[in-house]
Amino acid sequence: MTTVTEKTALRDALGLLKDREQVAERLLASSARHSFDPDAELDWAAPLEEGKWFWPPELVSLYGTPLWRRMAEEQRMELARHEAAALASLGIWFEIILMQLLVRHIYDKPVTSAHVRYALTEIADECRHSKMFARMIDRTGSPTYPVRRLHHNLGRFLKTVSTTPGSFAATLLGEEILDYMQRLTFPDERVQPLVRGVTRIHVVEEARHVRYAREELRRQMVSCPRWEAELTRVSCGEAARVFSIAFVNPAVYTNVGLDRREAVAQVRASGHRREVMQAGAKRLTDFLDDVGVLRGVGRRLWRSSGLLA
Repeated sequence: MTTVTEKTALRDALGLLKDREQVAERLLASSARHSFDPDAELDWAAPLEEGKWFWPPELVSLYGTPLWRRMAEEQRMELARHEAAALASLGIWFEIILMQLLVRHIYDKPVTSAHVRYALTEIADECRHSKMFARMIDRTGSPTYPVRRLHHNLGRFLKTVSTTPGSFAATLLGEEILDYMQRLTFPDERVQPLVRGVTRIHVVEEARHVRYAREELRRQMVSCPRWEAELTRVSCGEAARVFSIAFVNPAVYTNVGLDRREAVAQVRASGHRREVMQAGAKRLTDFLDDVGVLRGVGRRLWRSSGLLA
């Protein structure tokens, strides 16, 4: 039975919701003004610049560790190149999941609505982003870094059974931490111009995707059944735990001549790395707390992920 307090909270939450169609119309207008074709926008034929990083050094996983201090500058820059490729590979994996979640979300909704039209616009954006990331990996001469088979199959499970609010919570998890890092990357003149161009396009277009996901998650957490809200809290917490592990692919250490076990241990012990990841997640965790996702078991899972300050 719904208590008087719960009814009051529900009424207050409904008052915060913006009209779904109005939000979608504004996002469609923004898409018309600020969408990019990476194939035409970026100079893929330009030579890479000597002495430029492929990722800001402060965002490289080993930055500030004893191992980092022992590494030559050339090896540090090589690690940055491989980590940029690993993050792009992770981004492609996640965006393929996201596209399927969005298609599921709109499957039974009115096809002429602005909400559905914007979802289709976002899917088109994500297709371009995935191609852009793949082309960047190839252009930098880096290998691809698929996620672990376990995480790959967990992604398959998520996109098949995820609740609607769970889908949007996972969407924000995948977008907002990487977005934080990319916002630090594209203005950084130490970084390769191609990488800066890729991150600039992604940041501009992902801002719309985050707005769409936030509005819909807030709406879903107000209107969904209690069991679905609780399942969303647990699935989001587990996704945070998996994502925090998948964010660094240990194969990058082997490929630049480091001892994998030593590198992984130092990253886990790194206070700087913990601060970077928590700073990247802060805006998201504040929002999830506000809409009621960070509660109970879900909050404990977020704590165990290391992403919740």
